[in-house]
Amino acid sequence: MGSTVVHLKSGDPSPATLSLVAGVALAKAVAALAPGLGAMLKWPNDMFVDGAKCAGILMERAGDSIVIGIGVNLVAAPELPDRPTAALADRGAVVDRDRFAEALAVAMTDALWTWRHEGIGGIIAAWLPQAHPVGTPLHVSEQGVDGTFDGLALDGALRLRRRDGTAMLIHAGDVELRRAPEEGK
Repeated sequence: MGSTVVHLKSGDPSPATLSLVAGVALAKAVAALAPGLGAMLKWPNDMFVDGAKCAGILMERAGDSIVIGIGVNLVAAPELPDRPTAALADRGAVVDRDRFAEALAVAMTDALWTWRHEGIGGIIAAWLPQAHPVGTPLHVSEQGVDGTFDGLALDGALRLRRRDGTAMLIHAGDVELRRAPEEGK
Protein backbone atom coordinates (compact mmCIF):
# COMPACT_ATOMS: atom_id res chain seq x y z
CA MET A 1 0.00 0.00 0.00
CA GLY A 2 2.76 2.40 0.89
CA SER A 3 5.47 3.58 3.20
CA THR A 4 5.98 6.42 5.59
CA VAL A 5 9.06 7.74 7.33
CA VAL A 6 9.05 8.61 11.00
CA HIS A 7 11.91 10.86 12.08
CA LEU A 8 12.54 10.08 15.73
CA LYS A 9 12.54 12.93 18.21
CA SER A 10 13.88 13.24 21.73
CA GLY A 11 11.23 11.95 24.12
CA ASP A 12 9.53 9.62 21.63
CA PRO A 13 8.46 6.21 22.95
CA SER A 14 10.52 3.19 21.90
CA PRO A 15 10.79 2.93 18.09
CA ALA A 16 9.97 -0.78 18.38
CA THR A 17 6.41 0.21 19.29
CA LEU A 18 5.86 1.83 15.89
CA SER A 19 4.54 -1.49 14.58
CA LEU A 20 1.66 -1.10 17.05
CA VAL A 21 1.15 2.49 15.85
CA ALA A 22 0.94 1.27 12.26
CA GLY A 23 -1.46 -1.50 13.30
CA VAL A 24 -3.78 1.00 14.97
CA ALA A 25 -3.75 3.16 11.83
CA LEU A 26 -4.34 0.15 9.57
CA ALA A 27 -7.27 -1.07 11.69
CA LYS A 28 -8.83 2.41 11.67
CA ALA A 29 -8.55 2.72 7.88
CA VAL A 30 -10.00 -0.75 7.27
CA ALA A 31 -12.86 -0.13 9.72
CA ALA A 32 -13.67 3.18 8.00
CA LEU A 33 -13.70 1.81 4.45
CA ALA A 34 -14.73 -1.80 5.03
CA PRO A 35 -16.98 -1.69 8.11
CA GLY A 36 -18.16 -4.97 9.56
CA LEU A 37 -15.33 -6.93 7.98
CA GLY A 38 -14.10 -8.22 11.33
CA ALA A 39 -10.43 -7.52 10.65
CA MET A 40 -8.15 -8.49 13.53
CA LEU A 41 -4.61 -7.36 14.39
CA LYS A 42 -2.00 -10.01 15.23
CA TRP A 43 1.02 -9.00 17.27
CA PRO A 44 3.30 -7.47 16.23
CA ASN A 45 2.65 -6.63 12.59
CA ASP A 46 -0.17 -8.43 10.75
CA MET A 47 -3.86 -8.08 10.07
CA PHE A 48 -6.16 -11.06 9.53
CA VAL A 49 -9.69 -11.48 8.21
CA ASP A 50 -11.45 -14.77 8.93
CA GLY A 51 -8.14 -16.38 9.91
CA ALA A 52 -6.35 -15.34 6.71
CA LYS A 53 -3.57 -12.75 6.49
CA CYS A 54 -4.67 -9.69 4.53
CA ALA A 55 -2.05 -7.09 5.53
CA GLY A 56 1.44 -6.82 6.95
CA ILE A 57 3.70 -4.16 8.39
CA LEU A 58 7.47 -4.00 7.93
CA MET A 59 9.88 -1.56 9.54
CA GLU A 60 13.45 -0.63 8.78
CA ARG A 61 15.65 1.78 10.71
CA ALA A 62 18.24 4.08 9.21
CA GLY A 63 19.85 6.29 11.87
CA ASP A 64 17.14 8.31 13.57
CA SER A 65 14.51 7.47 10.96
CA ILE A 66 12.17 4.51 10.68
CA VAL A 67 10.58 3.52 7.39
CA ILE A 68 7.23 1.83 7.96
CA GLY A 69 5.89 -0.15 5.03
CA ILE A 70 2.31 -1.37 5.02
CA GLY A 71 1.07 -3.88 2.48
CA VAL A 72 -2.66 -4.52 2.17
CA ASN A 73 -4.33 -7.06 -0.08
CA LEU A 74 -7.13 -4.88 -1.41
CA VAL A 75 -8.06 -6.76 -4.61
CA ALA A 76 -6.00 -9.95 -4.66
CA ALA A 77 -3.89 -11.99 -2.28
CA PRO A 78 -0.83 -14.08 -3.03
CA GLU A 79 -1.12 -17.82 -2.53
CA LEU A 80 1.33 -18.92 0.13
CA PRO A 81 2.18 -22.52 0.99
CA ASP A 82 2.43 -21.91 4.74
CA ARG A 83 -0.63 -19.77 5.54
CA PRO A 84 -4.03 -18.74 4.25
CA THR A 85 -4.26 -15.29 2.71
CA ALA A 86 -7.16 -13.06 1.76
CA ALA A 87 -7.92 -9.81 0.01
CA LEU A 88 -10.49 -7.35 1.26
CA ALA A 89 -12.34 -7.83 -2.03
CA ASP A 90 -12.60 -11.58 -1.27
CA ARG A 91 -14.74 -10.60 1.71
CA GLY A 92 -16.96 -8.25 -0.28
CA ALA A 93 -15.11 -5.03 0.55
CA VAL A 94 -14.29 -3.25 -2.71
CA VAL A 95 -12.03 -0.38 -1.70
CA ASP A 96 -10.42 2.12 -4.06
CA ARG A 97 -6.63 2.11 -3.68
CA ASP A 98 -6.22 5.89 -3.60
CA ARG A 99 -9.07 6.33 -1.15
CA PHE A 100 -7.56 3.65 1.10
CA ALA A 101 -4.11 5.27 0.92
CA GLU A 102 -5.63 8.62 1.94
CA ALA A 103 -7.55 7.08 4.86
CA LEU A 104 -4.44 5.22 5.98
CA ALA A 105 -2.31 8.39 5.84
CA VAL A 106 -4.83 10.30 7.97
CA ALA A 107 -5.09 7.41 10.46
CA MET A 108 -1.28 7.14 10.62
CA THR A 109 -0.97 10.86 11.36
CA ASP A 110 -3.52 10.50 14.18
CA ALA A 111 -1.84 7.40 15.62
CA LEU A 112 1.61 9.04 15.52
CA TRP A 113 0.20 12.05 17.36
CA THR A 114 -1.19 9.73 20.05
CA TRP A 115 2.15 7.87 20.29
CA ARG A 116 4.11 11.10 20.70
CA HIS A 117 1.72 12.97 22.99
CA GLU A 118 0.02 10.25 25.03
CA GLY A 119 2.77 7.65 24.93
CA ILE A 120 2.60 3.98 24.17
CA GLY A 121 -0.24 3.51 26.68
CA GLY A 122 -2.66 5.31 24.36
CA ILE A 123 -1.58 3.13 21.45
CA ILE A 124 -1.91 -0.08 23.46
CA ALA A 125 -5.40 1.01 24.54
CA ALA A 126 -6.34 1.51 20.87
CA TRP A 127 -4.58 -1.67 19.66
CA LEU A 128 -6.00 -4.23 22.11
CA PRO A 129 -9.69 -3.99 21.05
CA GLN A 130 -8.63 -4.59 17.43
CA ALA A 131 -6.51 -7.65 18.23
CA HIS A 132 -6.99 -11.34 18.82
CA PRO A 133 -8.66 -11.75 22.23
CA VAL A 134 -6.92 -12.57 25.48
CA GLY A 135 -6.76 -16.34 25.74
CA THR A 136 -6.03 -16.89 22.04
CA PRO A 137 -3.60 -19.85 21.68
CA LEU A 138 -0.24 -18.75 20.25
CA HIS A 139 3.06 -20.31 19.21
CA VAL A 140 6.30 -18.33 19.22
CA SER A 141 8.57 -19.92 16.62
CA GLU A 142 11.98 -18.57 17.66
CA GLN A 143 11.61 -19.70 21.27
CA GLY A 144 9.56 -22.78 20.35
CA VAL A 145 7.02 -22.00 23.06
CA ASP A 146 3.25 -22.22 23.21
CA GLY A 147 0.84 -20.33 25.39
CA THR A 148 -2.08 -17.96 25.24
CA PHE A 149 -2.25 -14.25 24.56
CA ASP A 150 -2.35 -12.38 27.86
CA GLY A 151 -2.33 -8.81 26.57
CA LEU A 152 0.56 -6.42 26.10
CA ALA A 153 3.14 -5.16 28.57
CA LEU A 154 3.55 -1.43 29.12
CA ASP A 155 6.43 -1.40 26.60
CA GLY A 156 4.33 -3.09 23.90
CA ALA A 157 5.80 -6.57 24.40
CA LEU A 158 3.44 -9.52 24.02
CA ARG A 159 2.52 -11.24 27.28
CA LEU A 160 2.39 -14.99 26.73
CA ARG A 161 0.72 -17.09 29.43
CA ARG A 162 2.39 -20.52 29.51
CA ARG A 163 0.51 -23.74 30.25
CA ASP A 164 2.07 -23.85 33.72
CA GLY A 165 0.60 -20.41 34.49
CA THR A 166 3.84 -18.45 34.22
CA ALA A 167 4.01 -15.35 32.06
CA MET A 168 6.66 -14.68 29.44
CA LEU A 169 7.35 -11.40 27.66
CA ILE A 170 8.01 -11.60 23.91
CA HIS A 171 9.72 -8.51 22.49
CA ALA A 172 10.24 -9.80 18.95
CA GLY A 173 9.46 -12.92 17.02
CA ASP A 174 7.21 -14.78 14.65
CA VAL A 175 3.95 -15.43 16.47
CA GLU A 176 1.43 -17.86 15.03
CA LEU A 177 -2.23 -17.99 15.95
CA ARG A 178 -3.33 -21.49 16.91
CA ARG A 179 -6.81 -22.92 17.04
CA ALA A 180 -8.28 -23.34 20.48
CA PRO A 181 -8.72 -26.98 21.43
CA GLU A 182 -12.31 -28.06 21.06
CA GLU A 183 -14.12 -28.41 24.35
CA GLY A 184 -14.65 -31.93 25.56
CA LYS A 185 -11.67 -33.34 23.69
